[in-house]
Parts: sequence; structure tokens; C-alpha cells
Amino acid sequence: AAAGLSYVGAYVINTYKSYDNFLQDKYALLPAVIIICVAVVMFIIGLIGCCATFRESRVGLGLFLAIILVIFIAEVSAFVLGFVYREKVKTDVQGTMQSVFEKYDGKNTESKVVDYLQEQLQCCGVKNYSDWTTTQWFNSSGNHSVPHSCCQQEAKNCTGHLDRPQEL
Repeated sequence: AAAGLSYVGAYVINTYKSYDNFLQDKYALLPAVIIICVAVVMFIIGLIGCCATFRESRVGLGLFLAIILVIFIAEVSAFVLGFVYREKVKTDVQGTMQSVFEKYDGKNTESKVVDYLQEQLQCCGVKNYSDWTTTQWFNSSGNHSVPHSCCQQEAKNCTGHLDRPQEL
């Protein structure tokens, strides 16, 4: 379990590097760091449990049970807090994403991140392609189209024009 949690925490941190322009809040990595810390603690607790079992120590097994109960209570608390604050996180991320989309010009590094995000997640805009209609890039591009990263991979002649939304 500790190895699995370590992998998940490292994967989240590694994935964060691709999307750090959208997550302005540096505390977004806090859950991944907590997961890795919990993995280390779980490994140590697992060792205590194994040693207590091999020695058949009632005190060691009692300590192991108490630690497991504390961890269970912490996990339930983390689940409840995650459930309660999920809308706040969603709103914060959408606001940050909208500000990054506003800065899109097709050339800067933030634009490349937007293109990468849309291609990887196979999406267009924050909620949908109509989000682009309020951006400066959409109005200044002259052809009133969305970036080519919004196009479906199967669409060969996609121009990003809004008159063919089935290609987006």
C-alpha cells in the first residue's frame, strides 16, 4: 500500500509540471506531498505491525491497532474535507484557466500550455468552445475561429471556425 501511494503521489507531482500555468496556487501540490508522507508513515507502521506479529507482542499489536485507527480517522476526515471543498477548487481552477485563456496569443508559453492541454484532454475552452468567443485572441484573429488545438484529431480539414462545431 505504501509503494502504491508513493507512486500516486509521484505521478501527481510529475503531472503537475505540465499544468502548472493553470494551477497558480502552489498549494495544489500539497495533497501529493501528503500522500507521499502518508506512504512513508504507512511503511514504518507496517514494519511495526510485522515485528509485533512475529514477536507475538500484545503491546506492539495494541499500538499497531491504535495507529491504524488514527489513520482511518484521518482518511475519513480527508475524504469529508475533499467532498466539502470540491466546488471551491473547481471554481478556483476555472477562474485561473479563464485568465490563462485570456492571455492566449498562439505564440507565448502559456499559449503552448493551452494547446497542449486541449490536445491531451481532447477539449476546447474551459467549459466548451464558446468560451473562446470572449477572448481577445478570438476577436483579434480576424477570422473568428478557435485555435487548431480545439479540432478533433480525426477532422482533417478543420479550420476552427464556429460554423462547423462538429469538428471541434
